Amino acid sequence: MSIIKQAKDLATRVTSGRSMPAGLIEMHSYFKNNGPIKFDQHRKNGLIVAVSSNFIYGSIITSGKNANELDNNIKDAILTSFEIPSAYAKETGLRQIGEKKREYAIA
Repeated sequence: MSIIKQAKDLATRVTSGRSMPAGLIEMHSYFKNNGPIKFDQHRKNGLIVAVSSNFIYGSIITSGKNANELDNNIKDAILTSFEIPSAYAKETGLRQIGEKKREYAIA
């Protein structure tokens, strides 16, 4: 995630006060009703590409140079799909579950 996006998200959070984004409630409801979001991954042009396989609102697609970057980019892409600024990433409790398959859920 770029430093510019992080700065914009933090500025949004600071200027909006202590209120939580509406997407946070929607995301919690999504995971409660639908379970984790699963990602299939493959390599292409030196990148690891991840594509959601069961997200009911469409597809989430992202990539990374290594597993750590891919993990961060998947989390950011999930937050973006629910219109949640990345500054709220820690509050969401979003994390990878399972080690062999990339599945993400709220802790």
